Amino acid sequence: MSELNVSFELFPPKNADMEARLWESVERLAPIGPKFVSVTYGAGGSTRERTHATVKRIVEETPLNAAAHLTCVGASRDEVDEVLRAYWDSGVKHIVALRGDPPEGVGGAYTPHPDGYANAAELTAGARKIADFEISVGCYPEVHPESASLEADIDLLKQKVDAGAGRAITQFFFDPDVYLRYRDAVRAAGVSVPIVPGIMLQSNYKGLARMSALCGAQMPERVSGLYQGLDTHPDTRELVTAQLAAELVTKLAAEGVEDFHFYTLNRANLAVATCRVLGRRAPTPVKETV
Repeated sequence: MSELNVSFELFPPKNADMEARLWESVERLAPIGPKFVSVTYGAGGSTRERTHATVKRIVEETPLNAAAHLTCVGASRDEVDEVLRAYWDSGVKHIVALRGDPPEGVGGAYTPHPDGYANAAELTAGARKIADFEISVGCYPEVHPESASLEADIDLLKQKVDAGAGRAITQFFFDPDVYLRYRDAVRAAGVSVPIVPGIMLQSNYKGLARMSALCGAQMPERVSGLYQGLDTHPDTRELVTAQLAAELVTKLAAEGVEDFHFYTLNRANLAVATCRVLGRRAPTPVKETV
C-alpha cells in the first residue's frame, strides 16, 4: 500500500482544559504531515469566534494548512462575507463550506436566514467572489437525512462543485461498499473532484450510536457487537476503534482511494495510532552522537 494522504478534523475548545487538550493534539498530529486540519463551526454558528481564534492560531504558530468550517446558519450574507474576509486576511486560505445545522442541532428544522446564503452551493459561490479560497464541501454516501433521494443529494453536490468546490468530504460510514457505491454514482453523474472518505474515531459507543442515528449512518451488527461489554473498558474500546478504522482505510486504499479525513474529536491518540498502522507516522528524531 502506497503512502496515504491524511487530514484531521478538530473542534474549537470551550474552556481552558479543552484548549490544552486541543493544542496537545495539534502538536502530536502536526509531525504526521497532514494535508490540512479543519476546525468545526458549532450549530447555528455558535462557535464562530472560537473557530476563528483556533484557526488563526494554527496558522500563526504551526506549519499546518488550516481549514475553517463556515456555515450559512444564523447570519446574513454580509456577515458571512465579513468572516470570509477576516479569514483571508488572517492567512486562512481553505474553507469547508457547509449549510450547517440549526441552533438546536441535528434534526431541528432548518430555515435559511432571510438575507443569507440558502445552502452550501450559494456559500461556495459567495466565497469564490471574496477570494481565491481552496473550498471543501460535505457529501453523504448514505443520503442526508433531509434529502429526498440519493439523486437529489448528488445534484446538490454537483451544484457545489459548479460553484467552485474542489473537494468533497463524506459523512462517516462503516461499510466500505457504501462509499464505493456512492463514489461510482457520483462519477457517473459527472462529478470529478476528490471524494474524501470521512473516518470517525469515536471510541465511546453510546456517542457513536447516537451520532450514527442522527446522520443516518448504518452501523453493521459486527461493529456494534465488537463494542458490547466494553462500557467500563475504555482502553479496549480505543483498540477496537483503531482497528476498525485501519481496516476500513485499508479496504478503501485497495480500491484506489488515496485521501482520508479523520474526525478526531480532539483526541490525538486514536488518530496517531491509526495512522501509524497505515504507515503514516511522525519521523523519529535522530540522536546526535559525540
